[in-house]
Amino acid sequence: MHGKRPTITSLHGLVAAAHPLAAQAGAKLLSSGGNAFDAAAATAAALNVVEPFMSGLAGLGYATCYIAAEQRVRVLDFVPPVPARLPVERFRRREDLQRGALSVGTPGNLAGWAELVRAYGKKPLGAALAPAIALARDGFALAEFGVAEFNEQIPLLRRWTALYEDWANTYTGGAASVALGHIVRQPELATTLEAIAADGWRHLYGGNLGEAIVAHLRRLGGCLTLDDIKAVRPVWKEPLAARYRDLSINTLPPPSEAFQFLLTLRILDGFDFSSLERNGIEHLDTLWRAIRLAAGERIANNNPAPDRLAQILSERNAARLRARVKDGTALIGPTEQWLPATAAGEHHTTSFSIGDREGNLVCITQSLGSPFGSGVVVPGTGLCLNNFLYWTDVNPLSPNRTRPGDPLPVCMAPSVSLHNGKPVLALGTPGSYGILQTQAQAMVQYLDYGLALQDAIEAPRARLWDGCLVEPEARLEASVLAALAKRGHKIETGGAWTMRVGGMQAIAIDAATGLMTGACDPRRDGYVATA
Repeated sequence: MHGKRPTITSLHGLVAAAHPLAAQAGAKLLSSGGNAFDAAAATAAALNVVEPFMSGLAGLGYATCYIAAEQRVRVLDFVPPVPARLPVERFRRREDLQRGALSVGTPGNLAGWAELVRAYGKKPLGAALAPAIALARDGFALAEFGVAEFNEQIPLLRRWTALYEDWANTYTGGAASVALGHIVRQPELATTLEAIAADGWRHLYGGNLGEAIVAHLRRLGGCLTLDDIKAVRPVWKEPLAARYRDLSINTLPPPSEAFQFLLTLRILDGFDFSSLERNGIEHLDTLWRAIRLAAGERIANNNPAPDRLAQILSERNAARLRARVKDGTALIGPTEQWLPATAAGEHHTTSFSIGDREGNLVCITQSLGSPFGSGVVVPGTGLCLNNFLYWTDVNPLSPNRTRPGDPLPVCMAPSVSLHNGKPVLALGTPGSYGILQTQAQAMVQYLDYGLALQDAIEAPRARLWDGCLVEPEARLEASVLAALAKRGHKIETGGAWTMRVGGMQAIAIDAATGLMTGACDPRRDGYVATA
């Protein structure tokens, strides 16, 4: 109505995902007797098919879940450690690990999907994979976002001559470009998923699929071993929580870097936005300064021990940082890694949220890393492998330098928020280090300015980069941006809508009635499906 998306609600179940076919796959599981955990595996597997540039079973990720039967939040970590044979001494800059066999981290997603179903699902894993198998075998037509992603990556991947033929055979048939309506069929992926449905997750973790991945990487000079793959075990953890307004925001503990998101909210909790014009100078200056300060704390304290983490999130530290927000002096500092890096473009991750009639709420963020990950497609499997070793810190001077076997620090923050102990919001986004920035921006729009959830997601956002660079969406007022530039922010305006500020999917729950409201991001092919 009036050029806006309608509000999508349900009392039975919702799936908010980055592609309509994936959201529908999850909704099918809900409608056929499955719960949110079954639907999560179905949605994730379908995204492997329809968003192959974003995520897949050879990627990795996290889930933050409210488990209704236990009345608590739990986090599932399916991010395996850095491979034991990573030759870190060969590298000086992260760009050395941007593509190719040495950039491949141990696949964790399939293990995570299987564990969600095993621990809390109501259906077998094969049932959750069935919609993805059909999509892969029958094919699907690319919509606008998919066309843009394929056409952006074709010339970039063609430079990797050792990788390109396998990639093109899987996705484009060697075409120089694709157009709207181009049908992508992935019969080899369908066969791989069918084998997993029959044999279980061990088909990868100790079976034929794992052997095929390792053998292909060995031929290309990679370092991943069968021992790395066999050692994969998803781990249930207690969430990391912090108060913001009247909510308890639950997300991932270290080694995830999600504490930056919570620290930003802890800083902002000391400001009253009701007196600040929405999207005005004071609102944005306060928000951006808090984000940059929180990023600096994360970079200086990567993977902190529990006592140090408590200090970082303490009221004393938040008050210290609030004073820095208020002092008005220009802030210059990193937002990515220990040493300043250039803005390397978008990074390719996906996030989705699911609620069911039983009261379960699941928020998952998973990724291949960069677009089509490492660019390595394993012949005969339909699998594109991740490049998560690009997110390691290989700088020899860095205090956070990665070592073989270390936990892999990942900048994801799928969140579930509680009010008086009841789940009221699941929210997550892709966007590399921007994840930790843009979720806080949406929370302010939703909680402080009272926007409807869909409107809060659609509100203009900004991506902060190293130094004092800020890349806001162009829908913000030019006069506001000019005033912010005078305050020390280096403004480089992006498009009116840009995926560089994420692709958020969320579900809100009315604790009194149980009514679920879904919201999806138009910066991607976001879609909400109902059970």
